[in-house]
Amino acid sequence: MLRDQRQQARQLKGRLDQLVYVADSRLALPRIGSTAFNRPSGTLWSWRPQLWRGPITPKGIAAASSKTPLGDEVHLFHDCAVSELTMRQIRNTREEDLAPFGLRMDVFGFDGSFLSLVLDFPKDAVDGMQRRHLIRLSTIIETEKEIEVFGRLNIKHGPNTEQVIVEIPVNLPESVVEFDLAYTELNDKRIEKIWLDLIFEGPQMNQITMRDLTFCRYPRAEL
Repeated sequence: MLRDQRQQARQLKGRLDQLVYVADSRLALPRIGSTAFNRPSGTLWSWRPQLWRGPITPKGIAAASSKTPLGDEVHLFHDCAVSELTMRQIRNTREEDLAPFGLRMDVFGFDGSFLSLVLDFPKDAVDGMQRRHLIRLSTIIETEKEIEVFGRLNIKHGPNTEQVIVEIPVNLPESVVEFDLAYTELNDKRIEKIWLDLIFEGPQMNQITMRDLTFCRYPRAEL
């Protein structure tokens, strides 16, 4: 009898150990919906897009066509005659990850002239925006082969659209760039819409992983 109870206890302990192991591994992952990331002092507005914050449907797309949506805020654009692009949302599992999810693009043959992701900013992004503000983009982009990535910020105000372009370094622990609105002709009383184009130059035969992507807006230092 005692021997049988000992065997049952060992089996139960094994199941409990497995439960603790799985629970610990899941609790160690970034929390779904997390908006936790570093914000500069004086930040007036910040945002992590949905794709990096929570699960989207579908999670993966093969032979992705132009204008393919990735959640509610991101769209893929290209001019390939034959699409050899696959895209999927991945779960971030590294210890240093703050974003719950990432985006992975596998680009094989590429017969087009451009590949970009377009991110539509939420409506509250324009509240209180002024020409004296900076918009900071922080991202983590990993690539199999070195490529050039550019960010083009577009701000529609009345009949005009201001554009600010910066190059985004890749394969760094974190890349931080700023869009300085002081060098634009922005009419900050008529701002209607903001969006960002992420442009990938020469993406063929490459795997591109975007672990995180966040934005902050804050005043530039007074001179």
